[in-house]
Amino acid sequence: MDFILIRVDNRLIHGQIIEGWLPYLKSSRIVVVNDEVADDLFRKTILEMAVPYDIEVQIYAVEEFSKEYSHGTADGKRTIVLFENIVDVLNAYRLNFRFDKLNIGNVHSEEGKICFTPSIFLNEQDVKDLMRLIELGVEVEVRCVPRDKPIDFRDVAKEIKF
Repeated sequence: MDFILIRVDNRLIHGQIIEGWLPYLKSSRIVVVNDEVADDLFRKTILEMAVPYDIEVQIYAVEEFSKEYSHGTADGKRTIVLFENIVDVLNAYRLNFRFDKLNIGNVHSEEGKICFTPSIFLNEQDVKDLMRLIELGVEVEVRCVPRDKPIDFRDVAKEIKF
């Protein structure tokens, strides 16, 4: 797979992906990496139905995906990889899935999370996990849609103290 976008977005496949990122990146495949979705036929079916017929959709559990694509075999298909949360991204990295850049697009609000941007709410552990990825050499950007100016996560993180 030719990974062109690794993204955290708790909504997984939705309008910003279909209408914004797919055409912008000229992607022909979306991979969803999520343990719950991988084990839920109904959710898998809904996600697969949400994309145009000419876009391939693959759904994996975190460990399965990480083992299968730890060496990133290129096949010419421009692939967007979607994770629901930051913990799954870090776990995939720990399981040997390597990537250079991570896009944070949407992380929903929950109790104990602080608003970093209008669409990104993080708790202290999320910030620590993202900083760990940065220490490992991953560039982390905050950007909802392609037309937005990417923001370096380090600039966002230093603004809020827990």
